[in-house]
Amino acid sequence: MRLYPEKGVTVMASNCPGQSDRNLKVDTIKCPGCCRDVEIFSDENRVRCPYCRTVVYRDRMPSCVDWCPSARQCVGEERYKELTANRESNKEVPSGN
Repeated sequence: MRLYPEKGVTVMASNCPGQSDRNLKVDTIKCPGCCRDVEIFSDENRVRCPYCRTVVYRDRMPSCVDWCPSARQCVGEERYKELTANRESNKEVPSGN
């Protein structure tokens, strides 16, 4: 979002300042088919396991807030805090055995 206080106007940016492949991060997810680690990029929802060809899905949709350094600037401070608070509350809590 870009603010133009002198004009009294707030408009969405025409493109995301973080829209660069250089900002992507790699995670690993266990394949349910063969139990091997599969790499998945931060902007992907699913990937095919290179070992057994099973389609592996993320637990939730990735958000630019998870990986983009410009997310705070893009969505605004209030929305950024809301999204990051939701992200923290959705993490699984390990059982204490």
